[in-house]
Amino acid sequence: MSVIDNTQLEKALEEFGLPTRDDYALTSSKSSFADGGHFRIEIAGVERVSALETMLKEAERLNVPVHRIIATVGGATFLTKGELDEFAAITREKKIEVIMTLGPRRGWDTGRQITTGEGIVSGMRLRGVDSIRHWLKDCDRCLEAGFRGFLVPDEGLLSLVGNLRDQGVIPAETIFKLSVFAGHANPAGAKLAETLGANSFNPLADLTLPMLSAIRDAISIPMDIYLCLVNAMGGFVRFYEAAEIARLCAPCYFKIEPGPSEEAIYAPWNTAEYHDAQIKERVRNAAVVMELIERDGAPVKCSPVGGSDLVIPR
Repeated sequence: MSVIDNTQLEKALEEFGLPTRDDYALTSSKSSFADGGHFRIEIAGVERVSALETMLKEAERLNVPVHRIIATVGGATFLTKGELDEFAAITREKKIEVIMTLGPRRGWDTGRQITTGEGIVSGMRLRGVDSIRHWLKDCDRCLEAGFRGFLVPDEGLLSLVGNLRDQGVIPAETIFKLSVFAGHANPAGAKLAETLGANSFNPLADLTLPMLSAIRDAISIPMDIYLCLVNAMGGFVRFYEAAEIARLCAPCYFKIEPGPSEEAIYAPWNTAEYHDAQIKERVRNAAVVMELIERDGAPVKCSPVGGSDLVIPR
């Protein structure tokens, strides 16, 4: 005999602030960014100052609005202090939001379990207290350079840095984006992330529209939705769903990250020419997305570039 009947189950979900089903009705989001925009463009993997300059030139050439970049995915540790300062100065001038990815990254750490076929299920967690200390030291370097947005790979770290922000140890205006590597894929996980202090939430990339819509129903922070991602993580391309995703998930960032694999793209020894080619392709992908949304004639709007609520380096 069932211990929890359906009525009790639905009541428990509602009391927890969650929808009782995935949203098969595909209800339009009632939210938007402060500027009225439903979606913004995010370019991932801007690893060096030279790649940033390439992105800016290509975005201008193709008339692509870049609102946010995910920077130094291989780890900010590999940039000198001077490079960090220059990176922050350029993005501040161009009014582009920056989410920094800090070291150590699991791909280059002493632990290799994450790189094995079965070990991958352990997730992109920081290993040990020393790794947390190293992450915070890298955070301090970036805060000093002026950055105020950071990618957080796991909930434990998110809880810690959220508390440090509440205590004033980390500047109050700093935002934290919970990474896709935290592995969340349902409204309960999204709500947990928001409760722990996440300002932006990146669910898994292969969720259906009803699943994504149900997550939006549970949280108020922006969602970060992959429109394309590296082949090693599935290689999904959702360009033709972009307008519908914006309607359901607003406010949301469209993530653009094609390529072979995270390990290959973000190896610290890749050349400037390699990064330039990657960035040009990502901006071109974003241009295609913008074109398809316009052709679709959907009632969704892109935010203007340089909005006042963007996390622009100081």
